[in-house]
Amino acid sequence: MVSTALGVTAATWAVVMAVAPALQIRQMLRRRSSDGLSVGYLLVLVVGFVLWIAYGLASGDLPLVVPNSVAVVVMAATVAVALRFR
Repeated sequence: MVSTALGVTAATWAVVMAVAPALQIRQMLRRRSSDGLSVGYLLVLVVGFVLWIAYGLASGDLPLVVPNSVAVVVMAATVAVALRFR
């Protein structure tokens, strides 16, 4: 029971973490600048998220696939906004 509750909590928090870069998007849009943001760093994260999605799909682990899929979408949007202001 504790294991299930912890798993649900961790998966939920993973989705929150995946959406967190939207805060950076908000900042860039407000400032009309992407100064101080490393696009290379974001791209490294995107590769990591894609690898976790692949692993999750291969192992049938939906709690890995869902948050990392959300993260890829949000991170791609973050990169797009950052590049727009370069």
